[in-house]
Amino acid sequence: MSQTKSGDTIRINYTGGFPDGTTFDSSEGREPLELQLGSGQIIPGLDQALHGMEVGEKKQVSIAPAQGYGERDETRMIQVPRAQLPQDIPTEPGTQLAMQGPDGQPVPVMIAAADEENVTLDANHPLAGRDLVFDVEIVEIKNAA
Repeated sequence: MSQTKSGDTIRINYTGGFPDGTTFDSSEGREPLELQLGSGQIIPGLDQALHGMEVGEKKQVSIAPAQGYGERDETRMIQVPRAQLPQDIPTEPGTQLAMQGPDGQPVPVMIAAADEENVTLDANHPLAGRDLVFDVEIVEIKNAA
């Protein structure tokens, strides 16, 4: 039986969660996720864990922040004077927005706090700094040589 390797296009079923058992994403009820191993399409720790698996094989993988979405970076917390924001922008904490980055690309941010004068935006990935747990199953290896 062939094993997955870098460059293979594979399809996986997965559930992503936290060590306490809370789920944040899953392919359940959807088509399996298709990706190319080693291409940077998924977080490094999960990509590495999928190498050497066979069709039908299941595994649970624990991933530290350094191999996931990175550590939280407090320099990515941006305080903006409320007067600089358009008046129609919602400012309730937890609201997801998109800013334009220096390269013109959208940067997702979340409103972390707001008061009368300032709004604090968090440009960290929502899963930054979190330990993650993935249950994965190899459904198909498309480009196995």
